[in-house]
Amino acid sequence: MSATAARHDSRFPLLAAILLALIVAALNIGLWWWGNRPHGPEDFRGPISGFSVSVFQRYQNPLKQDFPSDEEIDADLKLLRRYTPRIRTYSTLENPQVYRLAEKEGLKVMAGANIDTRLINNEKELDALIALARRYPETIHRVIVGNEVLFRGDLTVEQMEAYLDRARAAIRQPVSIAEPDYIWLKYPELAEHVDFVTIHLFPFWNGIARKDAVDAALGAYYNIVQHYPDKPVVIGEIGWPSNGDRHEYADPSISNEAIFVRDWLNAAKARNIDYYLLEAFDQPWKENLGEGRTGAYWGTFNADRQLKFPFTGPVTEDTAWPWKALAASLLALIPMIWFARKFKRFRLMGRLFFCLLIQLACGLVVWSATLPFNFYLSWVDWTMLVLLFPAQIAILAILLINGFEFTEVLWRRRWQRHAGMLKPDRPDRQPFVSIHLACYNEPPEMVMLTLDSLAALDYENFEVLVIDNNTKNPDVWKPVEAYCEQLGKRFRFFHLEPWPGFKAGALNFGLKETDPQAEVVAVIDADYVVRPDWLSTLTGYFHDPKVAVVQCPQAHRDFEHNRFRRMTAWEFDGFFRIGMHHRNERNAIIQHGTMTMVRRSALEGTGGWSEWTICEDAELGLRLMHAGYELVYVDELMGKGLTPADFKAYKSQRYRWAFGAMQILKGRWEWMTSKGPLSLGQRFHFLTGWFSWFADALHLIFTLMALFWTAGMVAYPQYFSLPMQLFLIPVIGFFFAKAIFGVVLYRARVPCGWYDTLMASVASMGLSHAIARGILHGLTREKTAFVVTAKSRRLGESGFAAFAPVREELLMACALVLCIVGMAHAFGTRYIEGTLWMFILAAQSIPYFSAVAGAWIAHKAGDKAG
Repeated sequence: MSATAARHDSRFPLLAAILLALIVAALNIGLWWWGNRPHGPEDFRGPISGFSVSVFQRYQNPLKQDFPSDEEIDADLKLLRRYTPRIRTYSTLENPQVYRLAEKEGLKVMAGANIDTRLINNEKELDALIALARRYPETIHRVIVGNEVLFRGDLTVEQMEAYLDRARAAIRQPVSIAEPDYIWLKYPELAEHVDFVTIHLFPFWNGIARKDAVDAALGAYYNIVQHYPDKPVVIGEIGWPSNGDRHEYADPSISNEAIFVRDWLNAAKARNIDYYLLEAFDQPWKENLGEGRTGAYWGTFNADRQLKFPFTGPVTEDTAWPWKALAASLLALIPMIWFARKFKRFRLMGRLFFCLLIQLACGLVVWSATLPFNFYLSWVDWTMLVLLFPAQIAILAILLINGFEFTEVLWRRRWQRHAGMLKPDRPDRQPFVSIHLACYNEPPEMVMLTLDSLAALDYENFEVLVIDNNTKNPDVWKPVEAYCEQLGKRFRFFHLEPWPGFKAGALNFGLKETDPQAEVVAVIDADYVVRPDWLSTLTGYFHDPKVAVVQCPQAHRDFEHNRFRRMTAWEFDGFFRIGMHHRNERNAIIQHGTMTMVRRSALEGTGGWSEWTICEDAELGLRLMHAGYELVYVDELMGKGLTPADFKAYKSQRYRWAFGAMQILKGRWEWMTSKGPLSLGQRFHFLTGWFSWFADALHLIFTLMALFWTAGMVAYPQYFSLPMQLFLIPVIGFFFAKAIFGVVLYRARVPCGWYDTLMASVASMGLSHAIARGILHGLTREKTAFVVTAKSRRLGESGFAAFAPVREELLMACALVLCIVGMAHAFGTRYIEGTLWMFILAAQSIPYFSAVAGAWIAHKAGDKAG
């Protein structure tokens, strides 16, 4: 190839990568546009009949005696005068200067007295209302004595009639009381004590969809008109919120508010209806008044006095969407170009899929970072945001890591580092292999079966060292010792008592006793039966001096007719069929303590087996990579062992692995985070390979937080509000994405049917709590006990004994069910956030119920073997 052609060839992948990234970025911008398509309600021109007004500024709160100044009120009234000639107030004691300033601006006021259960305060409000009505007879053209008093049940009808009669006797302005329309129908006698009927119409709170809301409001209005033909009817409040919680079919949004308000304004203008829009300005303090988050967003103007939507022309939900879309595209562009070029060996569909995943993650980051500014968040909400935003970033990182595995496994053209069986070496070329079998308190019959398989190896140059480590009962280890003597001089038995270092300590002892001519050390567990050609077809890899490890999968036998052993066997298989291949592409496999062969000089030259971690095998693999060696993974079942005997053993094994992983992560942190012998790919896998386990730890933390928050929402709704969709949607999306990735990969790579796939998923999810505890303990503790995985059953016959290993999971499952019941009772399905939260609680309970199911299946399966 000429130099010109070579340069052209190197440029082409870059151009193709840029083109692919730009296409995905364009799709992202298109998606933002589609979500913010302009809506076209009919234009409204002309003055608005009136606004109900609370003049508190964004950070002011009358409940905390924090009131606006004259200058702030005057600025608000000047703004409103441009849109309407009339306003409605609710109190005469709060902000009494409104009436003086309204007179200066030429605004008419429907003045209100705040009547509630405080009888002394009611007298003050009524006296002030009468005084103000007399003082400003031209400005205050109507008065309202009490706002939704009967709706709240604060006073009786007779008490309100008395207040109304006193006001009518003292002033000449028309007098009314403001109540929802159905209150007027329930108490028709009220009409005899008022000069006009004031109704509140809220199709939103009736759960009516926005498209039907104006017709519903008109229907309610004309129903009142028909009932009281001799009284003028005024709509004291009508509107639609721009944000907050969905209520049945009613969805709060800027576009829905704009369409409803503009449609209503035109309908009211055509019918000459007297009304006051609720309300002029958003009032964040109202979020704590019983309406939830929605109460803060009824304004036509936001709390910063900016008009939320125009009265003419199209309406856009988020006017800032172009900048957000551009930010998301730019954030993703360089990573997409890098990926598309770096992994050009993937099929086009794979590169497109992962670029879309990168773009989605960046879009969610931008959305999550900007959405809070659409809300008036309390310090509690901001605290949740600060705590959960990093968790959302972690969730997205885990999603991308899982997505990369998904992409490589499904859309690779071929495995780059595939290793298979070799032709058996001639006896004169066979390296001498020392096979080490460490055991502790294992059933002698099981160990003898393993020894029989080793004796049948089709290999000339090997020895077997059986190292019994701290078994107390001679009846357990003595028969194995005798059997080794029976098998001949190749088999040597050692009983160590007492001996430190757990399995690593025993293996280090074995190294000292190894035959001097041994070049390779092989390790298997005491329950494995190996194939006769294990050594003869794989030791040839050690002719390459760069190779330090030849690893075969951990596999299992005698599980087919035992439901528990079957589900765990297929669960194990997933990692070796999927994850190990994925890691092997960058020479970053996890070395396992069975079915592994290690170059002796590399093992001894790097310090032997590490006794400071309970995962000495994985640590050795990392250490050998750091020393520059190659690790070969051969996906061939060369030996099979037994699955854990029961759910307690299954859990303790995964807990040990998670704890040991954290020990390695802490102990070798510098290796994995700084430049050195480890390649970028190796550091990537050893840093991120355990991220799925970190997700289990996050799940536990999030569940505990969710239990606390749910209890707060049910018991103290005035202090604990429903979580925002901002917090919920990424969590739900992650749950579905992870489930889909796992099932699709399993079906593509693991040779089992749908039943075994689903049962393996149950087994995997049932380990979540054990993994979470292992991760958290591993991060906070230096050491833990090395618990050998039992391969024979220990549970009793009692059904209750089945759940002993999953007490914590059972308690968590029950707590989550109680939270769901509490949420259903307190909120039902009225709010989309409440429904989403119940869905999340249900999803969080799945791992705990899976553990309970796994424990019961193990109990019922008993000792049935294959």
